[in-house]
Amino acid sequence: MLRNKGKKIGRNDPCPCGSGKKYKKCCMNKEASGAIDYKKLYADKYNIRLKSQKDVEQIRTCGELVLGTLDLMESAIRPGITTDELNTLAHDYAVKHGATPAPLNYHGFPKSICTSVNEVICHGIPGDLKLKNGDIINVDVTHNLNGYYADANKTYFVGECGPEAKKIVSVAAQSLKAGMAMLKPGNHIGDIGWAIQQYAEGENCSVVREFVGHGVGFEFHEPPQVPHYGKKNTGIMLVPGMVLTIEPMINLGKPDLFVADDNWTAITADRKLSAQFEQSFVITEDGYESLTPFEL
Repeated sequence: MLRNKGKKIGRNDPCPCGSGKKYKKCCMNKEASGAIDYKKLYADKYNIRLKSQKDVEQIRTCGELVLGTLDLMESAIRPGITTDELNTLAHDYAVKHGATPAPLNYHGFPKSICTSVNEVICHGIPGDLKLKNGDIINVDVTHNLNGYYADANKTYFVGECGPEAKKIVSVAAQSLKAGMAMLKPGNHIGDIGWAIQQYAEGENCSVVREFVGHGVGFEFHEPPQVPHYGKKNTGIMLVPGMVLTIEPMINLGKPDLFVADDNWTAITADRKLSAQFEQSFVITEDGYESLTPFEL
C-alpha cells in the first residue's frame, strides 16, 4: 500500500491518485487487492512513464558517466581556465565513453554543459570567461548513453572563496538534502519543495521559482515538474519507478531574476550569488536511490 509509514490515508481523505474523489470511493479497495496498475494510471493521467528495473540500471550506468564528468570538472577548475575549456573537456569525455552531451543543440543551446558563475543562476553558456580566485561555478551535466539520460550538477569553489560564497554553496547543498529526505512512496511532489523552501528561507536565502526539477531517463526532460517550493501533501503522489531530479537553485539575496540577451543565461536581479546542486533519483518500494550519488 502506497503510504508513508505512520501516515495512514483516511477513508474520507482525497485519494492520492489525484482523481478528486474520496479515498474510500476510489483506490482504497483496489489498492488493498493490489489491483491498481500505477504504470498505466500515471502514464494515462500524468504522462509519467515509470521505469522498470532494467531502465533504472541503464540510467544508473549513464549516471556513473555523468559523475565521472563532474569529477573531471573538479580536477580542472582553477583560476585562469575558461568555461569553454571546461566544455571541451566534458564534451570529449562524454564522446570518448560513447555518450552524447544532452544540452548540445537542445532547443538551440550551443554547448555541451552549462557553466553558471557567481550571480548566474543556471543555463550559463561556456565561452571565453576566465575563472578567477574567489568565484563559484556551477557545472550542469546531462548525458545520453544508449538512449537513457542522467542529470546532475555541482557548485565548485575557485581558489580561496569568501564567507558569502561558502554560505550560499552550503545552503544549496543542504537544500538538496532537505528535498531528498521527502523521497518515499506515498509522499507528494509538494513535500519536496516545502522541505527545501523551509530550510533555505530559514537560512535567510531564497528559492528560485522559474526553474524546477523534472522527470528524466527516457528523455532529457519528462513529467513531472518538481518545484523547489510548495506546500506539504500537495501535487502528484510519489510511487516506485518514478525517476526525477531535484535541483534547487538558491540565491543569497532575493529570488528575482532576469534572462540575458542570449535567451539562456539566468541571472539574479540583485546580482547576488546563486548556487545549485542536483541529482537524479528513483523512488523505490521503501524510499529512494540516487542514480548520480555524490557527497553533500
